[in-house]
Amino acid sequence: MDSTQLALLALIVGAVIGAAVVALIVFALRSRDQTRRVTSIELPDGTAAVLQGMDDAAVVVDASMLVLAASASAEVFSLTVGDTLQSDALRTLVRGVRATGLPGTEHMQLSRGVEPRDVAARASVITPRLTLIVIRDITERQRVEQMRRDFVANTSHELKTPVGAVTLLAEAIESASDDPDQVRHFAGRLSGEARRLGQLTSRIMNLSRLQSADEIAEMRDVSVDQVVATAIESQAIAAESAEISVARGGDRDCYVRGDPQILAEAVSNLLANAIAYSPPGGQVGVGVRQVEDAVEIAIADHGIGIPEDDQQRIFERFYRADQARSRRTGGTGLGLSIVKHAVQRHGGSVELWSRVGRGSTFTIRLPLVSPPAGVVPMPRKPKPKPKKKPRTADARASSGRGVL
Repeated sequence: MDSTQLALLALIVGAVIGAAVVALIVFALRSRDQTRRVTSIELPDGTAAVLQGMDDAAVVVDASMLVLAASASAEVFSLTVGDTLQSDALRTLVRGVRATGLPGTEHMQLSRGVEPRDVAARASVITPRLTLIVIRDITERQRVEQMRRDFVANTSHELKTPVGAVTLLAEAIESASDDPDQVRHFAGRLSGEARRLGQLTSRIMNLSRLQSADEIAEMRDVSVDQVVATAIESQAIAAESAEISVARGGDRDCYVRGDPQILAEAVSNLLANAIAYSPPGGQVGVGVRQVEDAVEIAIADHGIGIPEDDQQRIFERFYRADQARSRRTGGTGLGLSIVKHAVQRHGGSVELWSRVGRGSTFTIRLPLVSPPAGVVPMPRKPKPKPKKKPRTADARASSGRGVL
């Protein structure tokens, strides 16, 4: 092949390549123009701007389920401009709305990444070819509503027991009106059930108050020493009746910001549990420790301990790890839930360490604040070196060892 033929062949190949490139460019320009025509001609004025100002996920789709406009939050549900609706539930909703011409709402599940979310999707026809879909994530609302239903159901169940007992005991007293000994016996049991009913009602009200969105009314600098002393004093009779000694140790003159009554009740609830689940003649330790910018209040016992499977649920409302013992001791199943919410409302946390047969240690951790003006903290004594020997409940509570 001579040079003339080679040149001609190269010219032909170049022409073919150039034509292909031109064709691709023209195709791309036409596709872009077509997209612009669809979005600019079919979308009402201001639609895109309105969607971008919405908090909920919202999209506008055409008759072929193509997304023509979308809000910024729609992207979390993989709804983007130029894509088609992939959710069968959304497609069914759009078809139904377009068939009737009336707005429609459906509850369904959509994936947000890999996480399924409960949503309420509402579709409305805005033009003969366009449909608006607004998607509201109601997962948290559903969870809160379920918690409310559970709370009402559990409360009703728990109230039935003492109310039923009061009714039966009242009937028994009436039947035994001629027997003074029986009357005194039933009257004593009636008083006990009445106290239990009053305690349950009071704790339900306290828990509802702690779970409300309202701010705690009385927030001031609170002495941890006073909180612990009040809690120990409130459980003195119960400890004496159960033959349990309560020892207090650790740091002094620590202050936190909060409501003294709520904090004292939280510590008192933990102390009451420690006393109730300790063997007669045992000891319960209450220790306070300052750790950097926090104060730890630990309540430790050598009781029966809590099984590992129950430790994750122990702070749930009405949950009891030992149903039989809780019934005997008059427990309501709300004490630890009140502790958790009370501490959380004060910006703190509560942690648990427990081993079956060895006892439990609950530790409340609260933010430390400076002592009020005019209060001079006592100098802290140097801590002795730890000795290698079994630790008592008091020592373990004071040091906070064994806490998660």
